[in-house]
Formats: sequence, C-alpha cells, structure tokens
Amino acid sequence: MYIIGENIHIIAPRVKEAIGNRDTKAIQAMALAQVQAGASCVDLNIGPQRKAGVEIMEWIVDAVQAVTDAELSLDTTNLAAIEAGLKRCRKTAFINSVSAEEERLQVVPAVAAQYGAKLIALTMAKEGIPIAAEERVAIAMDRLIPRAIELGIPMEHLYIDPLVLTVAGTQEYVPNAIEAIRMFKQLMDPAPMTVVGLSNVSNSVPDENRSLINRVYLVMLMAAGLDAAIADPMDEAQNEVIRIIEARDESTPVGRLLLHLHDSTAAMEEFDAGVVDMSDPDQVAIYKTIRVLKNEMIYADSYLRT
Repeated sequence: MYIIGENIHIIAPRVKEAIGNRDTKAIQAMALAQVQAGASCVDLNIGPQRKAGVEIMEWIVDAVQAVTDAELSLDTTNLAAIEAGLKRCRKTAFINSVSAEEERLQVVPAVAAQYGAKLIALTMAKEGIPIAAEERVAIAMDRLIPRAIELGIPMEHLYIDPLVLTVAGTQEYVPNAIEAIRMFKQLMDPAPMTVVGLSNVSNSVPDENRSLINRVYLVMLMAAGLDAAIADPMDEAQNEVIRIIEARDESTPVGRLLLHLHDSTAAMEEFDAGVVDMSDPDQVAIYKTIRVLKNEMIYADSYLRT
C-alpha cells in the first residue's frame, strides 16, 4: 500500500505556525518522521495561499527535499504555486487535486501533463459529491479519464479518488467508496490508479475510535483494489494491519479475522460472523466496526460499548 503522509496540513496549528514562521526545521522534522514511519510520499498542504503561494511552495519543497528523497504531493488550489513547486521537485510529484468542475478540469490536468506529474482526480462535479458509486464512476469515465487521455497522461499517473464520507452523519454512504474502487478496477481497461483520503471516514469521531475505524475500512478498500491512501503513517496499528494483509499473516486470531474480512470483501461474499471470537475484546471491536462500515449497525460515538 502506497501511503501519502497527510500530517503537513495547514489546518494543524503547528503546521500553520511553522509555515507562517518559515520554520524549516519544524517542517523537515514532520516530513522525515512520516517517511521513517513508512510514508512513500509526503503531502504538502499549504492552503489556498493566494498571495504568497509561490514563495511558500518553493520554500517548503526545498525544505523537505533537503532531508528526504520521498515523492511529494503538492496540495493547494493555487495553480501558480503548484507549478512553482513542480519546477523544484526532483522526483515525479503529485498534484492534489482536480475535480470534474469544468474550469479546474481544463487547467489543472494540463499542468500535470506539462510536468509529467501524477494527478489526484476527485469524483466531484460542480453539483457536489454524488451519492451512488455508479455516479462517481460515471464522472471518472465521462470527464476525468477522457481529459487525461486527451492530454496524454498515462493511467499509471492518474489517481481517481471516489471521496470517502464519514460514518458520523453519512454512514449509509460509506460503502459506496469501496464499490466505486471496485468498479474503477473492473470496468476500465487500462484501469486508473485509485486513492482515498482515509481519515475522512472517521471525521467527527472521538479520537479513541478513529484509528480502528480507519484501519478496518482500509482493509475493505484494499480488498476492492485500492492502490494508495492519504493517511497518517505514524499510526502503528494501521501500519501493522497493512503488513498483515500484504504478507497474508495468519499467525494471530486478529490477523485471521482481518484476512477473512479482506477475502470476503474481495469476493463480494458475506462476512462470516462465525470467525469472530466473541470472548476477545479486540475481535469484537473489529466486528462491530465492520458492521458500522457496512451500514448494518447504526453508528454512535458509544458503539463499541453497546
């Protein structure tokens, strides 16, 4: 699983402060920690930065590249800043992101094509995020992929994001991103790459439950064919789940449970509750989380205690 480290994000107070002060060492420490924890790429979310975007992006790209050779994801709506950053990137970088809105779709992929960048493309149009998986796939097939093909962007550089919604308030739509990933891989030849903002699924959830929800959902997404996730690489429990799935490690009861979840999701079969040891609190927590993510049990902040 290709992890794009999400932790350099302007919404975080320490990141906002570091960018405001041009604190190179602070930004470098955040980037290096994520790479050392397993991130293959570091997302640099500087916010819109309408006035100082070019200068900030040049500074942050140079700062991070001074301590790591990991790939970078340039995350801002300021296209001039994106282009300035791409000019300084030593490796193929991501542009994060473009939607199917006509104005953005005309200009952002053209910059990706010009610089040979990878492009994260959101299945969202001017009307917003579609509910049904089929509607998200239609946006990709009718708008995003044709534009990439028109510009000569190879499918291995196009990362379609079906847009994960949160269990807190939009629980019934959470399975749709999984099905969209599956459809991208099954219906398109050659298939594009796929990516999600993983932590979106646990937005507005109490901190103590977020990692569990994220990592169980990740197993299901991987089963459907997910290639990459914008996620927190510092989450050791999440990293262990990725290892279990990729190594197919059945040496523990939890490992066997997660692999059953993966395999049943991949085969589009029902999850067998009989594999769960109901006397094991860890397995019970996973099982309840599976039911929430499948919309079989109503989510509440206290769902693990009920």
